[in-house]
Amino acid sequence: MSDLLRPLVAILADGHFHSGSELGAALGISRAGVWKYIAKVADLGLEVHSVRGKGYRLAERVSLLDPALIRRELDALTSDRLHHLEVLEITDSTNTHAMRALQDGALKPQTGGFAVYLAERQTSGKGRRGRQWVSQYGRHIAMTLVKQVDAGASGTDGMSLVVGLGVIRALHALGITQAGVKWPNDIVCDGKKLAGILMEITGDVTGLCQLLIGIGINTRCDDKAMTAVAQPWTDLYRLTGELSDRNVLAATLIRHIMTVMATYENDGMGAFLAEWQQVDAMYGKQVVLTTGNHQRMGRASGIAENGALVLETDHGLELVSGGEISLRETAS
Repeated sequence: MSDLLRPLVAILADGHFHSGSELGAALGISRAGVWKYIAKVADLGLEVHSVRGKGYRLAERVSLLDPALIRRELDALTSDRLHHLEVLEITDSTNTHAMRALQDGALKPQTGGFAVYLAERQTSGKGRRGRQWVSQYGRHIAMTLVKQVDAGASGTDGMSLVVGLGVIRALHALGITQAGVKWPNDIVCDGKKLAGILMEITGDVTGLCQLLIGIGINTRCDDKAMTAVAQPWTDLYRLTGELSDRNVLAATLIRHIMTVMATYENDGMGAFLAEWQQVDAMYGKQVVLTTGNHQRMGRASGIAENGALVLETDHGLELVSGGEISLRETAS
């Protein structure tokens, strides 16, 4: 991405008109140069209005990410534990970027600490079950938290569910009280997907390893771009009618996720069972579980202490965990 494109978008982010001469003076280029960069702004998927005598403006305001503003929103303890915070302009996916940074030594995990990567846009965002997570420039939260784990993969059982509760706490703190969790780690509102979580592990899966926690949240989606999404979706703008401050949102997510992970490490999954039931969007509903070509029907009855879904069937209670599983509500 050009060194001048980000500053140009930052000026236009307020949604007001800015003349070509004003923009040129701010960026140190000619008005003709401004025009060329305006075309590049449009290439990011941001609609630019051009009016003779007024200049240029974005069709809608955008909230750009800023590491300094994110840290300003953090409490001292959270900030101390956050040893690396980086905002990427455009990347394939924050999880993939973090994985590369670990493998080539650019990121060196610290015991008890976290590294966080955010991106203005992902070109190959990853969702569960091999799906792509659609991500537009400045319109989503695309974030990966990296944490070192000493106990291997066995020490992460149920952690994706706990992270989901951290996301719920953050959303509730910001007034999105209708948000709930759908096992194993989707965040939904009124049956529509608002956010998702993808966890990956690298290193020694039986010992010292690194946990990558990818989180995607729809903040202000473009209908046309979201036509590729097969399931019902929603975003924070549709829920609140306001443009979210993505820096406040990112900081709130980081704080709550760090908090729930610390509790999980000390007290285990059992500390979250009651909280999960309170925000479980599928609790008590008739559901169908699909694994490959196999389907099971039953009533969702919360989760077990190991994070497994408790499914009430005609044959009694079954515990379902792991694998590529799809959970859907059916008619009662």
